[in-house]
Amino acid sequence: MSQLKAQLRRDGFTFKQFFVAHDRCAMKVGTDGILLGAWAPVAGVKRILDIGTGTGLQALMLAQRTEEHVTIDAVELDPQAAQQARENAAESPWAERVRVECADVLTWAPEQTARYDLIVSNPPYFVPGVECGTPEREQARYTRSLDHPSLLTSAAELISEEGFFCVVLPESTGNTFIEIAREIGWKLRLRTDISDTEGRLPHRVLLALSPKEGECFIDRMVIRGPDQRYSEDYTALTQAFYLFM
Repeated sequence: MSQLKAQLRRDGFTFKQFFVAHDRCAMKVGTDGILLGAWAPVAGVKRILDIGTGTGLQALMLAQRTEEHVTIDAVELDPQAAQQARENAAESPWAERVRVECADVLTWAPEQTARYDLIVSNPPYFVPGVECGTPEREQARYTRSLDHPSLLTSAAELISEEGFFCVVLPESTGNTFIEIAREIGWKLRLRTDISDTEGRLPHRVLLALSPKEGECFIDRMVIRGPDQRYSEDYTALTQAFYLFM
């Protein structure tokens, strides 16, 4: 496919090195997933897991950011989304490194013997009662399909001793998530609060948890400057991915 044709496609999102089709996925490519895929620490990792991969976006971003020996497993509950993630991976430059499983991580995790150096998830955070439009979208967004204590417990079963579990959440949910994580044994090691512009309160938070004690680093990122252009920090984080950045 020529670059021009890829840019004109309307069934997905074109990045510099890969295309993500999302017409069969309840959750489309969005800023939350791009933030997580670009932000999660990858130094020294050998095995990565993406829980609730959806389109496969985070798995592909992490494949781009890591060396050829790094393998990425991606687990997705919805069959249509899992199939689309497989197709996206197969058409990417990293087809041999990304493996997609259609499974419920709550039953999949106890069956695994290997451990992961990095686990990422853009998890559900809506409570039942919020209208989401379709059953597939409800599954992707409602915590009843994967509640946070269960997610944290499954990740704890799968993480290596010095690994990181990274999530992106609404700012309003972040502190409660951290409290639950600490009760399970996780330690907060990295936190980045995300604001749309300088004058606005943070609306998203990126968290990196580890089973190992260590210093916690906290910072803040603004997506757009006063002129509504992408900020220097956001550009530095994501320019390897956005086509026209």
